[in-house]
Amino acid sequence: DNCLFVALVSDRNDGHKYIGELYEKGVRTFMVVESRTEVAGFPEAAFICVSDTLKALQELGAAHRHRFNIPVIGITGSNGKTIVKEWLFQLLSGDYNIIRSPKSYNSQTGVPLSVWKMASRHNLAIFEAGISCPGEMERIAPIIDPAIGIFTNIGHAHDEYFVDQREKVHEKLKLFRNARTLIYCSDYTLITECLNAEPAYNCLQTFTWSRNPGADLVI
Repeated sequence: DNCLFVALVSDRNDGHKYIGELYEKGVRTFMVVESRTEVAGFPEAAFICVSDTLKALQELGAAHRHRFNIPVIGITGSNGKTIVKEWLFQLLSGDYNIIRSPKSYNSQTGVPLSVWKMASRHNLAIFEAGISCPGEMERIAPIIDPAIGIFTNIGHAHDEYFVDQREKVHEKLKLFRNARTLIYCSDYTLITECLNAEPAYNCLQTFTWSRNPGADLVI
C-alpha cells in the first residue's frame, strides 16, 4: 500500500511493462513517462506522469535530502569509495546515528535510493557517488549536496568515456561545488590543478594528506 513504483527506462528494459503485474499484486501508485502507458485499465491506481522518470526520481531524492539539516559527507573517486565509507561508519558509529549508502549504491539510481533512507533519527550522513561518463555528476550532486567531501583517488576506471584524466577530475569535483571542506591526497597533483583552475572552488577549504612533505597530514 505504501509502495511507489518508478517505471525506469533503460537500453535493456522498460519498467512500464511490469505495471499490470504489479497492479495485480496490490501496487497502486506508479511514476510513469507521460503518454507511455495506458492508465484506463487500472481504475484504482494513481499515476504520477513525468517526462523523465529517472530525473524525477533524482529530484524526489534531492527534495527529501533537503528536509534534513545534518552534516553530509560525500565521497567520490575512481576506487575505494565503499571502503572509505565503511571505515568512516565503523569509526564514527559510536558517536553518531549514521545513515550511509547501502553496499555500493552510488549510481544514478543508487544515490536517490540511498538518500531516501534519511530519517529524523539520523545526525550524520555518508553517501558515495560514482560516475562513468560526463554529465552524470551534475544530476546526482544536488541529491547528496555534501558539506564535507572526500576525493579518494583518480585512476583509469571508465577512461574510455572521458577525453582525458583532467576532464574526469573536473566531472568528479562537481560533487563538491557547495561543500565547505574537501579531503584528498595531494599526491594526485591533477586534483590540485583542477581545483586551482576553477573559480567555483576558491572558497573550498581543503585538508590534504600525502606521503611527501607539504600536505596537512604527512604519512
